[in-house]
Amino acid sequence: MSKILILNGPNLNLQGKREPEIYGRETIEGYLQNEADLLIFQQSNIEGELINFLHAADENPEISGVVFNAGGYSHTSIALADAVKAISKPVVLVHISNIYAREIERRTDLLSAYAAGQIVGLGLMGYKLAIRAIFSGFGDRGSGFGGQETGDDSHQTSDHGLRTTD
Repeated sequence: MSKILILNGPNLNLQGKREPEIYGRETIEGYLQNEADLLIFQQSNIEGELINFLHAADENPEISGVVFNAGGYSHTSIALADAVKAISKPVVLVHISNIYAREIERRTDLLSAYAAGQIVGLGLMGYKLAIRAIFSGFGDRGSGFGGQETGDDSHQTSDHGLRTTD
């Protein structure tokens, strides 16, 4: 069964506690609990570890894509941008808040030029939308960015492409 890597960068281990008025009160793992068996969760506050997770995901045949919230590194890390560019698996970037409506230093995302897509400002729902996009074939580098629906419904998804509860 194909899985998706949920990769979170600095301070996202504090999701639900840190600035809840901006980022909300729920954890990412709690929000995605219905999809947990389709996901691999990784988080690091260290740039080099995030790069290693991306490289390992690219080599892992069980992983079909990466949902990546690089946090503050999105705005500063050329090394992470190079890692996203270097891997063959589709990467969909997620920002919980709308970075374009925040401080000027947060309005640039260095990784976005190399990602299959980017979802900003939709809270934790952005993770579910990114998961749906990857499982539907969006960003499949073999078929071009913005790939077509695959018709594969082996993931027991609802009409919206999200896992249904049994």
